[in-house]
Amino acid sequence: MPYISIKITREGATAEQKRRLIEGATQLMVDVLDKKPQQTFVVIEEIDTDSWGVAGETVTELRRREAGASD
Repeated sequence: MPYISIKITREGATAEQKRRLIEGATQLMVDVLDKKPQQTFVVIEEIDTDSWGVAGETVTELRRREAGASD
């Protein structure tokens, strides 16, 4: 019984995009491991960018800096 956890930053993923992630992850389990879709669980957790860090900075800080560089 596969349990798939997908974590993304909370930056506006639409319901349709999440539906496609769930569908695609489920299909991957079917294709690769021959698992039954009815027994495959997919959970998407959205994390605030202040709580997600990369290279010692929050994603919020990185996005702010990237936005400033493109001005």
